[in-house]
Amino acid sequence: MQIRVYYEDTDAGGIVYHANYLNFCERARSEMFFKKGHLPIIDGGHFVIRHLEAEFLKSAHFADELHIVSTLVALNNASFTMQQDIFRDDEKLFTMTCTIVYVKEGKLRRLDSAKKELLKGLLT
Repeated sequence: MQIRVYYEDTDAGGIVYHANYLNFCERARSEMFFKKGHLPIIDGGHFVIRHLEAEFLKSAHFADELHIVSTLVALNNASFTMQQDIFRDDEKLFTMTCTIVYVKEGKLRRLDSAKKELLKGLLT
C-alpha cells in the first residue's frame, strides 16, 4: 500500500511522528480487506492488536511516498501474526511484528476455517 506523508503526520521539523508509523500500518491492514471487497469487521467481530514489537530504523519526512508491505508470519486458532515493513523506495524505515486476535462481544474468539481462509487470501 502506498501512503504519502502529509504535514499533519510530522513534527515541526518535518519528520514523521513515531506513533504515525503505527497509524500507517493500521491503514494498510484495513486496506487489505477493502481491496478484496471486505470490511475488517466480520460477523460482528473485530481484529485487534494484542502484542506488537516495532523497530524504528530511519525517519520518514514530509512529502515522502511510503510503501507498506504486510506479510503473514503465523496463523493460529485464536490469533495470527504478521510483519509490516515501511519503505521509502528500497530503503526500509520501520518494521513491526504484531499478534492480532479476533474479538466479538468483548471476548476473544477462535478463528474458524472461513476466517482463516479469508486471512490467507488477504495476506498471501
